[in-house]
Amino acid sequence: MTSSEQEARPMLEGVRIVDLTSVVFGPYATQTLADLGADVIKVESPEAGDFYRWSAKAARTPGMSPGYMSLNRGKRSIALDLKKPDDLQVIHELLKDADVFILNVRGKAVERLGLDFESVKAINPEIIYVHCVGFGQDGPYADLQAYDDVIQAASGTASLLSRVDGDPRARYLPSLIADKVAGLHAAYAVLAAIVHKLKTGRGQKVEVPMLETFTHFMMVEHLAGKTFDPPNAPAGYSRQLDPDRQPFPTKNGYISIVPYTDDSWARVFKLLEAPEFLDDPRFETRKLRAENMADMYRQIGRLTPNFTTEELVVRCKASDIPAQPVRDLEDVTEDPHLQAVGFFRRREHPTEGGVLDMRPPVRFSDFAPEPGRLAPNLGQHSAEVRSGLRRDGAA
Repeated sequence: MTSSEQEARPMLEGVRIVDLTSVVFGPYATQTLADLGADVIKVESPEAGDFYRWSAKAARTPGMSPGYMSLNRGKRSIALDLKKPDDLQVIHELLKDADVFILNVRGKAVERLGLDFESVKAINPEIIYVHCVGFGQDGPYADLQAYDDVIQAASGTASLLSRVDGDPRARYLPSLIADKVAGLHAAYAVLAAIVHKLKTGRGQKVEVPMLETFTHFMMVEHLAGKTFDPPNAPAGYSRQLDPDRQPFPTKNGYISIVPYTDDSWARVFKLLEAPEFLDDPRFETRKLRAENMADMYRQIGRLTPNFTTEELVVRCKASDIPAQPVRDLEDVTEDPHLQAVGFFRRREHPTEGGVLDMRPPVRFSDFAPEPGRLAPNLGQHSAEVRSGLRRDGAA
């Protein structure tokens, strides 16, 4: 094999993952691994499959929602009713040759199916068993259901917007952010366990709890003064919770301007044609500028309406100030940078027709993933996977 052929091979080639996850948390993790070349076999119930198949309107085929399409690229789907002994035996046979088993079925249900860690380890002693759960299984919430909203509530995230705008209503961030963050934790956990297995020859059980992973993610900055014992300030990172540190209005829209370093404030007020503002005694020193930062943000918001968004983008770039126009969600696909790097790809799905697919965002110098199969229809690969078992003499 030539060096170029070796470089072209997927980095996780030969890694087989049996995927018994649904909705967002687990599928986001396994799609990330599929993009790296893993063979992901998605196990779905024959009746409806992954619940997320039905999360929004499909283009042609019921059960092929846009969210499902976005999370299940590169996988093979096999439909199995795990309450039936014959189908349960099929997943047992799959597990014999698997490197990783990832699931988000709650603990008691897993035990009833005989797919708990000890049972699966008896089938495959070297298995990497990754349990995606809502809450750590040694705590009082262990058996509770968890969805993104629940985790945003429990982690304090639903209280953040109130701290910014003074509206006392608790509100969710409008994104499945807890699910996706937990999914990325699951993906790196799988990779770490694979490296460990390569070093030691041993598999292991890995638990990835949503509440703990998302609380860790959010509290990196928002633990704030409670980092210390005793605390020297309240929880909450003031820079993120500043009501004046928001996109600024312009003549024709909004813009994000970030004068992050102390020396950038003078350049911002110069490009806004108001350098004299910083002559005020309140802003004479770095310490005073930090203490009165809210006043500077408010003044920027009073000045930016004198310019168009486009004018300010040009001026900020010339002054080495980070800035971007605020794009409407509808317009993100037209972003010139994302277009230039080929982030969105129009592809043809075998049953759904034209789809807009997002390429994997991380780039490697020794691996350039080819666009693989798009999201599978329910049970699309059942016969293929079963015949593979028969060829291997496993079924």
